[in-house]
Amino acid sequence: MIETLFHDLENDYEQMVATRRYLHQYPELSHEEKKTAQYIISYYEKLGIEVKGNIGGNGVIAKVYGGKPGKTVAIRADFDALPIQDEKDVPYKSKVPGVMHACGHDGHTATLLSLAKVLEKNKESLAGNFVFIHQHAEEMSPGGAKPMIEAGCLEGVDVIFGTHLWATIPTGTISYREGPMMAAADGFEITIQGQGGHGAQPHKTKDSIVTASQLVVNLQQVVSRKVNPIDAAVLTIGTFQSGTANNVIADTATLTGTVRTYKEEARDLIAEEMERVIKGTCYTSNSSYIFEYEKGYPAVVNHPAETQFLAECASAIPGVQAIEGDPDLTGEDFSYYLNKVKGTFFFTGAKPDSDDSAFPHHHPKFDINEKSMLIAAKTLCSAAVQYHQMFSDNAALSHS
Repeated sequence: MIETLFHDLENDYEQMVATRRYLHQYPELSHEEKKTAQYIISYYEKLGIEVKGNIGGNGVIAKVYGGKPGKTVAIRADFDALPIQDEKDVPYKSKVPGVMHACGHDGHTATLLSLAKVLEKNKESLAGNFVFIHQHAEEMSPGGAKPMIEAGCLEGVDVIFGTHLWATIPTGTISYREGPMMAAADGFEITIQGQGGHGAQPHKTKDSIVTASQLVVNLQQVVSRKVNPIDAAVLTIGTFQSGTANNVIADTATLTGTVRTYKEEARDLIAEEMERVIKGTCYTSNSSYIFEYEKGYPAVVNHPAETQFLAECASAIPGVQAIEGDPDLTGEDFSYYLNKVKGTFFFTGAKPDSDDSAFPHHHPKFDINEKSMLIAAKTLCSAAVQYHQMFSDNAALSHS
């Protein structure tokens, strides 16, 4: 059966590419994906597949019912774009000024649509049911996963699988990992309130720039001296804004940044220690402060059994190499799904053939090797279709 499904996916590859390129030309930002959502809905309606829109916002859910009883498997793809100007010189370059798919979400969507088409075609021979979760707003915290879950997208679901086309990993590779896969992604803003004045009379001021500069250095001690070295963590200052003129001592200074962790204990510790360091630094300059810390997506933590199963499925695909990859400190709201049901999230290598066209995610010239979509589709297909058999075998063993 798997061979038949793979053959059908291969036959649909050109359409998969066409779908991806269309979506690439017409990207929409997080929470603004009205036309993209309607495109997805229309696609399913033409195939006669059950579909519903406006799930937790602009989310879309479609369902295919197998002809035999079995488990319900969910597969998720996101479809929002980023506020980046597309600088690629390709026929499918974004036609929306200042907006582009610079993270592969167009490829995720095309992959899932093609997979749904193939499973619908062969549904009478399949066991179980399949839920296709098309998620909006992954790029903007709090993201679309949480409201879609609250709207019921995981009702009756036994397991969920998801992938990210990863342009820095060679095409033909599936990168999987048990446990922590991607980090919790938090953000913060610190405003130092000093007392401005003339640049020639610093003794009559409370220099917010000096205080904020000291704070940038002092905060580096939080990770290096307070977090267990075994626990990966990052504290990055991303912006420093202050001042209006070269002869004026600034009244205020604002810092923003991000914190990335895998463990909740480290996550809470860093927030607490940041507050302590900020308070102490401001005390030395007799300044006040406002500290806002916003928890973003939790860490993506893969379930062991489902991850190993996924790796076995990927390894069995001709021409595909499954490797155990390193955890990544980027964030993903797929974590919310894994907090509700069993499942796993993995990277599908999508590095372009030429190094000259290989750019990192969120880069103005970002692109993917479109062959990666077929590999992702086959991997997700194999896991979704064979999960029922794995569960049945495990159930039989547990009762023997």
